[in-house]
Amino acid sequence: MVLFPNAKINLGLRITSKREDGYHDLNTVFFPIPMRDVLEVVSDPTPGQEWIKFTCSGLPIPGSTGSNLCIKAYHLLKKQYPALPPILMHLHKHIPMGAGLGGGSADGAFMIRLLNEKYKLGMDDEMMKMHALELGSDCPFFIINQPVQANGRGEIMHAIHCSLSSKTIVLVCPGIHVSTADAFKQIKISPSAMACSDIVSSPIEDWKNMLFNDFEGPVFNLYPEIGAIKEKLYAAGAVYASMTGTGSTVFGIFDSAPGIDNLFPTNYLYAEFNIFH
Repeated sequence: MVLFPNAKINLGLRITSKREDGYHDLNTVFFPIPMRDVLEVVSDPTPGQEWIKFTCSGLPIPGSTGSNLCIKAYHLLKKQYPALPPILMHLHKHIPMGAGLGGGSADGAFMIRLLNEKYKLGMDDEMMKMHALELGSDCPFFIINQPVQANGRGEIMHAIHCSLSSKTIVLVCPGIHVSTADAFKQIKISPSAMACSDIVSSPIEDWKNMLFNDFEGPVFNLYPEIGAIKEKLYAAGAVYASMTGTGSTVFGIFDSAPGIDNLFPTNYLYAEFNIFH
């Protein structure tokens, strides 16, 4: 069975308070985009001592195999559903990692969805979201996989209407690894008068002066190259541009395909997507 985990962008990202548990409360809108990995699982016809035989291709995946969220998702469900058989799993990575696009979280959540469907585990969306939350704060979003307002650590979500139909989204990723921990150390708490979901319900032409990512200030100070991407996207005609998550990917929303990849160095990842929802 094959599924195609997709990426997300943040439409606005405000850090509203620091919690007693050390985490931060945030307010954002998660919006799914059609940049996809490929995840395939088949039952292992010749099981050995391992429950999972894992292979990968595409972009290199940092860290140990055991830290991969797809593998963690399998072991998480195996505890509750002992009848899950040994599997062969292949992951083709296309979504860049550590870039604010949620690719790893998507892979883990889609693994839960795949195992549930393939092996008829009978989980509804709420149960899948509960398990996904054990993998990471933004993993439950990829169970819903539609525009949502997110609060808390990102796990409190409410579906919203947010259409970018007929728009083109341009992604530019310079391949810079931004430390989330370092970014949070420099963040300034900024309670917002308007929720991001309220702002995105207004005309997109108004977003530039209303919808902000609080991480842009500290990240652009550390890496001016990332800030320059946003400036170039606006200069090329974007109606709205922003960094997603803690970076380093910057996206621009255009009324039509701009075809501006030659504005950026060849080592940058550049992609354009037409949005139909």
